[in-house]
Amino acid sequence: MYALGIDIGSLTTKAVVREDGKTLASVVMDSGDEAEISAGQARENVLTEAGLAGDAECVVVTTGAGAKAVSFSSRNKAITTCLARGITSMNPDVRTVIDIGAESSTVIKLNDRGKVADWANHDKCAAGTGIFLAQMARLMKVSIDEMSELSVKAAAGAEISGTCAVFAESEVISHVHRVPPTPMPDIALGIYLSVTSRIKTMCRRISAGGTTAVTGGVALNRGLVRTLASELGTDVYIPEIPMCVAALGAAILAEEEIAKSG
Repeated sequence: MYALGIDIGSLTTKAVVREDGKTLASVVMDSGDEAEISAGQARENVLTEAGLAGDAECVVVTTGAGAKAVSFSSRNKAITTCLARGITSMNPDVRTVIDIGAESSTVIKLNDRGKVADWANHDKCAAGTGIFLAQMARLMKVSIDEMSELSVKAAAGAEISGTCAVFAESEVISHVHRVPPTPMPDIALGIYLSVTSRIKTMCRRISAGGTTAVTGGVALNRGLVRTLASELGTDVYIPEIPMCVAALGAAILAEEEIAKSG
């Protein structure tokens, strides 16, 4: 019996398969229009990656935006719970999880047992998300990686104070086209500072602190992570394959289901 965790997000679906406390394989793929189909494809892909038959017997736990729509799931769990379980298995010292997804960002405070003590999220506007950063890079006519490298060369962050993505976009356009234009490195750093200011606000709201991990695809953005660490005044832990932490947590919960039925 295998334990399978699937995290269905708006842009990507992640899956992790485990057996006897060990991760056999993980996959990240684009999400389709229907959560059921995306989850089914992720299940097939991760079993193939693990060298298992497509009809291998699995206990499946789902999480994420499309979790409840998956008919073959044994149960669905909150994303905060799965992130907590996943990150604690990787680094039990973590007390704060900052998850930056495509369309939302969440800060989770963990207690000394790795359980969710409190959490706050920002999902009312794209500002502070992966989609926001991608939009800003397009406005600057650079890639995400190029924007990251530019931020390191900044003398000071350009002021980007808009509280929503539309206003922030207008400010970036203004910086690009003013005469003389604001230096590109300063714009890049200003964009990162606008994102980290929202995250800092969420951290303060729930009194989050201690060892901090960043999860989600945005954790691979070195410029943002560097800025975040500086603004928080602490080093941050980046897990291996940060996109799959919630799917890992779901797989661990599936293992517990198997043990109970044992």
